[in-house]
Amino acid sequence: MSKTKTLDLTSGPILKTLAGLALPIMASSFLATAYNLTDMAWIGMLGSKAVAGVGVGGMYVWLSQGLVALARMGGQVNVAQCCGSGETEKARWYSGAALQLTILFGVLFAAVCLIFTDPLIAIFNVADPETLASAEAYMRITCGLTIFPFLTLTLTGLYTAQGDSRTPFFANLAGLAANMILDPLIILGIGPFPRLEAAGAAIATTTSQFLVLVVLVAGVFRTGGDTNILKGIRLFTRIPAEYFESICRIGIPTALQSMAYCGISMVLTRFVSGFGAGAIATFRVGGQIESVSWNTADGFGAALNAFVGQNYGAKKSDRIREGYRISLRLLIIWGLVITIAFVCFPGPIANLFFHEPDVIEIATEYLMVLGFSELLMCVELMTIGALSGLGMTKLCSTISITLTGARIPLAFLLIQMGAGPAGVWWAMTITSICKGIIFYLTFKRISKKWD
Repeated sequence: MSKTKTLDLTSGPILKTLAGLALPIMASSFLATAYNLTDMAWIGMLGSKAVAGVGVGGMYVWLSQGLVALARMGGQVNVAQCCGSGETEKARWYSGAALQLTILFGVLFAAVCLIFTDPLIAIFNVADPETLASAEAYMRITCGLTIFPFLTLTLTGLYTAQGDSRTPFFANLAGLAANMILDPLIILGIGPFPRLEAAGAAIATTTSQFLVLVVLVAGVFRTGGDTNILKGIRLFTRIPAEYFESICRIGIPTALQSMAYCGISMVLTRFVSGFGAGAIATFRVGGQIESVSWNTADGFGAALNAFVGQNYGAKKSDRIREGYRISLRLLIIWGLVITIAFVCFPGPIANLFFHEPDVIEIATEYLMVLGFSELLMCVELMTIGALSGLGMTKLCSTISITLTGARIPLAFLLIQMGAGPAGVWWAMTITSICKGIIFYLTFKRISKKWD
């Protein structure tokens, strides 16, 4: 593994600078996608009920990511802006505050999930005993040990803020390798290993996340000098309240947005559950398949967030505008590729993860419908990264929560009109298209004020 390398994002050729930061992040996003798809591919061999159970239990893993987004985004934006303005000591204070909040949230969330597992799962009105057992087992393990992914996400954000995206990439690569080895061994019980099914998937996931955390922490101590702001941070020191206040001001809207998005998805999952375990499995696995596009766009958005944050701190608005234009062109191409794949080849893709004919049919329809929104969804996520780098997380949250929330009445209406589970798919597609257009126009309007 190479030494930690930070980047000054406020100078040099923009495309080269963005590529140097974005490519490892996008590669890490691909690894995250492969990570999730590997889990689902092996669990898929157990049948749609096991897939549905893991999908339901995994909803609370998703919800937890919204909570830690407060510390991650608040820390990342503040650290990036401090790096851009040359305020290294302030960047270290912000890093320490972000990690302290992360540990607090991780412990509290794990306690709540372990104490209230049964009533939390009951929200989804799951009737099948096998699906219910899988959901409870998966949730207890992954949410009970959520401190590992919490710290991983925040550390990744802090590394990215200072221009180092290579260390998180290598950490995620190690985690993916571990997950790919452990999944078949303990899900299916190969050789001397017991067959643990859904619990095995959870154990493989948390073990891999712990390995990622170890690599990220090791990266802090591998670097000499002051090039890594994570060296010498005040993790166990009382940090002035002003740092927490700034992190919360920027991070709370992002956390609310992510948690609201998850809550909306929970309501939609309850709608889908009325059409059976196959529909639930499609909804959850379909989201993992779709992560090929949104994980990549979100990863590029994270790079753009750090790029915009540093250049905002350095007061270089023209550089921000040009960075956005370059990013937009690249992600439009990527979105088109995913659209063509989902719309033209949904059947072969669905066959990779499902084995029951009726479920394959539902999954094929899901991919075709969602395919039409992929391009503008990429634009949405990229633009959220750019606006958040400016500190405008409240604006992003308002737009996203409003339009994503519109999925609930729209899906209900379409289902009542006889669309079946496809009513949910179309509600997601229509709102994603609207969000992409509105976020693009919002950034254009804000950037004009810099002239």
